Amino acid sequence: MTAQILDGRATAKAIKADLAQRVAALKEQGVVPGLGTVLVGSDPASQSYVGGKHRDCAEVGINSIQVELPEDISEADLLTELEKLNNDDACTGYIVQLPLPKHLDTNKILEAIAPEKDADGLHPMNLGRLVANVNDEITSPLPCTPKGCVDLLEHFGIDLNGKHVVVLGRGVTIGRPIGLLLTRRAVNATVTLCHTGTKDTAEHLKRADVVVAAAGVKHMIDPADLKPGVVVLDVGVTREVSPETGKAKIYGDVAPGIEDVASWYSPNPGGVGPMTRVELLQNVVLSAEQAVAAR
Repeated sequence: MTAQILDGRATAKAIKADLAQRVAALKEQGVVPGLGTVLVGSDPASQSYVGGKHRDCAEVGINSIQVELPEDISEADLLTELEKLNNDDACTGYIVQLPLPKHLDTNKILEAIAPEKDADGLHPMNLGRLVANVNDEITSPLPCTPKGCVDLLEHFGIDLNGKHVVVLGRGVTIGRPIGLLLTRRAVNATVTLCHTGTKDTAEHLKRADVVVAAAGVKHMIDPADLKPGVVVLDVGVTREVSPETGKAKIYGDVAPGIEDVASWYSPNPGGVGPMTRVELLQNVVLSAEQAVAAR
């Protein structure tokens, strides 16, 4: 068996082509979507992520609003900057790049984002709407990485109805919210969430039809522990800097050899990562479309 690749780059490219058409239609109605990013400090990884998001914006015609702030900014001053974006009509949606410096209360900062401008889909109000809504269409922003996982599988025709999905990792970005999406009636999967407190993780993995690896621990999953034909989304990221070159390399949670076990798998990098970025654009464009419809 040789697994087929869930190519996130190709899928994101197709979604971008659709988004470019939708943005063009909005511009004909006098609306230009705008994505804001708030970057505190000069972490190289965060700078790289933010830069990629703005390159994506340029590809589909979304305006970029970049707010760069010093590492030692006070919480009060940061909240003032967020309030400016909340009140800026040119900003359709925005994100605060994480992680923030330790002196800032991350939860307090994220809750200060206007829910309708929550491009990451992680505001407590938007997550609460996802919790409460099992059947109906959701109009609030959805969390980008979980939505990217679902859209990637859908793009390749993988039906999750009735499938047993095992998620490794309980982080708020992926692990906790993805179960909410997967168990909606439209998807209809059964989800098991494993974490450091799970005593029989290996047994859960053996029974999984689909594995979402989102723990952020390099090669923690041995492909030999998975059943043949499993679908694997390798989402967790570990960055290691080479002492010789000073360059960082990205590793996923799944060890080499998955190609010989899985029916489909998303590599890392190149799988869910590009999807996360394009879902950010989706949230921004959808918000602009809803604003036009509400006129």
